[in-house]
Amino acid sequence: MTTTPDAVQGGRRLRNMRDKQSRIFEAAAALFAEHGFASVTTQQISERADVAAGTLFRYAASKGELLLMVCNEEFRAALDQGERDAKAESDPSRAVLAMTRPILEAADQHVENTVAYQRELLFGAPTEQYRAKGLATVARLESMIAERLTAAVTLRDADPKAVFARALLAGRSVFAVLHLILARPSTGAHSGRDAIDDLRDQITQIVAGFFASVE
Repeated sequence: MTTTPDAVQGGRRLRNMRDKQSRIFEAAAALFAEHGFASVTTQQISERADVAAGTLFRYAASKGELLLMVCNEEFRAALDQGERDAKAESDPSRAVLAMTRPILEAADQHVENTVAYQRELLFGAPTEQYRAKGLATVARLESMIAERLTAAVTLRDADPKAVFARALLAGRSVFAVLHLILARPSTGAHSGRDAIDDLRDQITQIVAGFFASVE
């Protein structure tokens, strides 16, 4: 099969785009980790990535989107770890804590960036492509929780669809709690309290409420 010149050029263009996106991602991730979101400029990112400022904004429309790009990957990796950890837990509450704990632990490594990420994730522009990807990861977490809770229901006459719907509400409640704990450094609320202990206690209450609702 003969490769046409247009196909060759298209392949090169795609590789070039991927290379630039990779360099931008790596530059943004390094600078945010080194200096924190507030202190980094898009000019610094473009210079480290060795791309023009105009090129940078073709891949991300704002500094907030660059943060979403970076933190989405950290969020996904933490959730992957949580999914693996949860498989070793037989108790539903402990399984849900196992799903969420790596997210909280990863957030502690860069608190300023975590707070900014939460803001961008929940309140950013609806057209931002990386915000949509982040929200898809939130939905994945909620579904993981719902599936685990639904699997733990053993009532003979339970309607699986109705149980899953209630379990999904529980998953959303868990994420809401997680979000508030992650945003705590910016609010000053409940200072001095242990985040893991708070998360564990609130998950226990949410899971108990879910099972009570389906009895």
